[in-house]
Amino acid sequence: MESDQTNKRWIDLPAVPFDLEKTLQSGQVFHWKLEMGLCRGLVGEEVLTLRRGQEGWQVPTKRSLELAIRYFSLDHPLENIWSTFPDDAFSQAALESCRGLRLIRQPQWECLATFITSPLKQVAHISQMSLSLRKKYGTPVRGGWAYPPAEVIASLKEEDLRACGLGFRARGLLGTARAVATGKLDLEALKDMETPRAFEALMQAPGVGEKVAHCVLLFAYERLEVVPVDVWIGRVLLQMRRGRRGKPAQLQKYSQRRFGPYAGYVQQYLFHHARTASGSLRSRELGK
Repeated sequence: MESDQTNKRWIDLPAVPFDLEKTLQSGQVFHWKLEMGLCRGLVGEEVLTLRRGQEGWQVPTKRSLELAIRYFSLDHPLENIWSTFPDDAFSQAALESCRGLRLIRQPQWECLATFITSPLKQVAHISQMSLSLRKKYGTPVRGGWAYPPAEVIASLKEEDLRACGLGFRARGLLGTARAVATGKLDLEALKDMETPRAFEALMQAPGVGEKVAHCVLLFAYERLEVVPVDVWIGRVLLQMRRGRRGKPAQLQKYSQRRFGPYAGYVQQYLFHHARTASGSLRSRELGK
């Protein structure tokens, strides 16, 4: 990674609880590079560079500061959010191991497109697909490539996307890109919709299931009460419900009731903890 040491003055990020590594490694985004005390990625087509300072992370310009505060949700009252976490052992263990993790405010199209390509793929594979799409069809910017807009993806053929490693996901991404490009799916309009209506609108898009729709609502539209239910969260909820199974929609409603107004934050902490806590769910944390 190139260094930005030519910048003479760096600006400290606000002194709030913020763990950049956990935030970037928690399966929300897939295109950031973090090494040797420097972190660089793109917010839309804008380059954002951070470096580790003595007291925390720093950025080179006032514009970078504004971008970082918004993108990493440094204005979220994290300590207040933590106070709403359930008092069961596993939720509290997730809180302790993931303190400082923040939900990222993502660009709408990029978030939707990325999660359409995510089903049945690990983080490394999603990153690979994202990079391939960026290199072939994205706009070159300093240090990388912006995610290709819907209009560009819409102009391609399914085999073009399959060549980027998307497999069966290519059809869904292409269909949704065309819906966005023609205005059939208006991503801006979703901002003003109630969450259930926005969810139904997203569910009409090709390649979008319940989990993808909920990810988009949480990460691109800041619906902090929403809980995407994937395999990891399904396992956690199954244990919490003492083995009582349920469909994703039922588990989503259950988790919203159990986790409260910041259920999306609780989910993200549980998700990251479940993936990193010794590779398994520990029964003693689930009250067994």
